[in-house]
Amino acid sequence: MKILISDRVSKTCAEVLRAAGLEPDERPGLAPDALRAAIQGAVGLVVRSDTRVTEELIAAAPALRVIGRAGAGVDNIDVPAATRRGVVVMNAPGENTISAAEHTMSMILALARRIPAADRSVRAGRWERGSAFMGVELYGKTLGVLGVGKVGREVASRARAFGMQVIGFDPVLTGEAASRLGVSLVPLEEVLERSDMITLHLPLTPETRHLIGAAQLKRCRRGVRIINVARGGVIDEQALAEAVRSGHVAGAALDVFEKEPPVGSPLLELDAVVMTPHLGASTEEAQEKVAVRIAEQMVAYLKEGRVINAVNAEGVDPSIEPALLPYRELCGRLGRLLSALGKGPFNEVVLEYSGILSELPNRPLTASFLKGLLEGKLSDPVNAVNAGMLAREAGLRVQEMRATDTKDFTALVSATLRGPGGTRSVSGTIFGKRDPRLVRIDEFQLDAMPEGEMLIVSNDDRPGMIGRIGTLLGGAGINIAYLSLGRDRSGGRAIAVLNLDSAPPDSVLRSLAAIEGVLWAERVAL
Repeated sequence: MKILISDRVSKTCAEVLRAAGLEPDERPGLAPDALRAAIQGAVGLVVRSDTRVTEELIAAAPALRVIGRAGAGVDNIDVPAATRRGVVVMNAPGENTISAAEHTMSMILALARRIPAADRSVRAGRWERGSAFMGVELYGKTLGVLGVGKVGREVASRARAFGMQVIGFDPVLTGEAASRLGVSLVPLEEVLERSDMITLHLPLTPETRHLIGAAQLKRCRRGVRIINVARGGVIDEQALAEAVRSGHVAGAALDVFEKEPPVGSPLLELDAVVMTPHLGASTEEAQEKVAVRIAEQMVAYLKEGRVINAVNAEGVDPSIEPALLPYRELCGRLGRLLSALGKGPFNEVVLEYSGILSELPNRPLTASFLKGLLEGKLSDPVNAVNAGMLAREAGLRVQEMRATDTKDFTALVSATLRGPGGTRSVSGTIFGKRDPRLVRIDEFQLDAMPEGEMLIVSNDDRPGMIGRIGTLLGGAGINIAYLSLGRDRSGGRAIAVLNLDSAPPDSVLRSLAAIEGVLWAERVAL
């Protein structure tokens, strides 16, 4: 299996891939046309931040199954396009945490003591001491941390060692957890108003784009300094440039930009702005760690089907994967069964996970069910990665529910399809460790094996019906391997689920449907 490495990544990445029996193809710096040619036949792609993984590039790689970002941010990857194609996008978060935090502190110190400008002055033959490069101490200053995640926490720890007071804003972190880190959690507006320096450690999302703009900068105290080693676009660079020119912002230190490289940016003209070319993770240690991590994750997915640190697919803790695996297979079979039984159109599916399943992650189960439900209905390839997106695009609303009581089973999966044409539902469980059982179709309770060639027949509950069905199949040379029966009441309606040794042809289905008392007959292959 070929893995294209299109950016400069530590050699250990290729070594790990090769040791696992994969075929790394290291080709950094390719032009777009050459890149599209090189990705042909690749099942995996490893990038850093230089390669732009566009929808067109993904479309040029029909064999592609996984994209690995040797780092944290994936804004250079068209994740929705990858998801639609069923391609897993994974990253290696946390491996560059220390490097990014140390670079942040370097930027803070360079900005506070005006080191880059002083360096340029000395190299130009000047010796300008005194007020020319007067700096400020960090001791006693207030640092505002926007985003108290892994990097933000490490920055806060180092800032406190310099004697800074640290306040922070984070939409997820609790005040109690922040206080254990030595950070006072306050609203965003208070961070802006109280901080002498503000450092950003947030992902770039629609909600955080231009989080710091003209209005926010006006709320800051005069002389504030801004640091961004997170993502370009979190700061409105035009507004920041104007605030620096006016003197309201004393200076800024940026490692990331809205456009990289920042050609034409107004910030390039300002001596009070320190710039580095996206170096937050550029240490030997960080690059070694992310290279090994992303290679190991891609091997786990391609060789074992394990999803780790994917941004568009649900990963599973390896410790619970053995317990979850039989139910993932069961959910896929229930999806394929409802796909055959449900004639649609349907606009809603409700999945209920009961018993021990209420305590396990359900998203992988739902993905397996939707894959089974949709793969026979859509022309696009369907897998557990893109099934949720394809369901939404098809207008199918998906609900997940949990219940602790299953009455008769340790665990139970129930799936219901609803639409203008009616409702169909099935339930299944696992007997023993891995033996799947179909225990309900609509209102009928039964004990059937959801596997192989199946024939499901609904009929009036009257004597001789099973004999007629068996005689017809026997006359066609089709052997019944297993039979399960259910009925709503005596003399009412009944259902028969037959596992067959071979598939019944259409002519047999038509003959079955013609038997007096047979309501419908459906062939299902699981």
